[in-house]
Amino acid sequence: MKLFSSLGGRKTAFFFLGFLIAVAAVFFWFLPHEVDRRANALGLGITEFSPPTIPAIQKELRIVDLHADTLLWDRDLLVRGKRGHVDLPRLQEGPVALQVFSVVTQSPRGINYKANADNAHDNITILAVAERWPFRSWFHKNERAFYQAEKFAKAVEDSQGNLRWIKSRGDLEKFLSDRKENPRLVAGLLAMEGAQALEGDFKNLDRAEEMGYRMISTAHMVDTEWSGSQQGEKAGGLTELGREWVRRMNQKKLIIDLAHISSKAIDDILSLSQRPSVVSHTGLKAVCESNRNLSDDQVRSIAKAGGVIGIGFWSEVNCGHDLKAVVKTLRHAVDVAGVNHVALGSDWDGFVDSPVDAAHISWLTGRLSEAHFSDEEIRKIMGENALNFFLQNLPD
Repeated sequence: MKLFSSLGGRKTAFFFLGFLIAVAAVFFWFLPHEVDRRANALGLGITEFSPPTIPAIQKELRIVDLHADTLLWDRDLLVRGKRGHVDLPRLQEGPVALQVFSVVTQSPRGINYKANADNAHDNITILAVAERWPFRSWFHKNERAFYQAEKFAKAVEDSQGNLRWIKSRGDLEKFLSDRKENPRLVAGLLAMEGAQALEGDFKNLDRAEEMGYRMISTAHMVDTEWSGSQQGEKAGGLTELGREWVRRMNQKKLIIDLAHISSKAIDDILSLSQRPSVVSHTGLKAVCESNRNLSDDQVRSIAKAGGVIGIGFWSEVNCGHDLKAVVKTLRHAVDVAGVNHVALGSDWDGFVDSPVDAAHISWLTGRLSEAHFSDEEIRKIMGENALNFFLQNLPD
């Protein structure tokens, strides 16, 4: 009896151990990849529409996208992936000259475009654990930002020169010169989606600058110490801390991103800042009524201040799943802001659907041509406006 009892105990222990291993495998390997696959799906563009005729101007374009959250996911940036929207091979195939990689550090549970509590349970905490990020990043949003910067730095180092990191105007000028000889070169610029990652401490702003961040917004989907978010509970303007943040961003020649922040905070920043701002990814209320989108008055004010507005690709800001919906928003943006202030802000890999990935960005060129945008308008929208903005506003 003792023998059977011992064997039964061992079987139970082995079963329990096997169960724990299976749960761990699902949590640490299967779950993050499955969330990535489902959250960053391709929409109608590639799967159901025949490709447009690509105009000859495509070969001349220097394409820039102002917002992708690719560094959030458990992928090798240098390997062509089967999930999501962006990696180096697909950027090269596009070709995309410059991709802004934006770092997410907080995403509230039950996320929505109306009102999110700043103390809501955080999805990025779970993702950080599941993707086996360093322990230091599990409980500190600033460490999540620094880890993703380290991740990008490693990709740049391992790319054998094919991926460049843009930190200054000189870096960008050198990259554009080199790319004339080698069009497969791709550049990346690092941005921070929401200053909650600074945790209310200007020392973290200094460290972010040192680590290569060049574009930051005051808030993402929740209100922060710096300002309200348009998707926050209070959606207020700049706080006193936020006003000092604007002054320091100006002093450092870092670029302020107005995406996601409250209407009052946009007004405050446009009034206070001595430098133009960018909206990295957005839609327009006149085309798609959403609390996430900008009004025509906001578009005019941002353009008047010298800013650039990146139009997103996903259905919730365009009220449509295909590239024709994106083109409709781009047309209205040009009509309201002027063609010199409109750019691309896909939000690739940002928990959104997209009609195209980076490899198929030429399809957007084709749809713009079909919609009777001129070659000059296409050239500016697809990248030249963003390049000119960075050449004028990046640190020396």
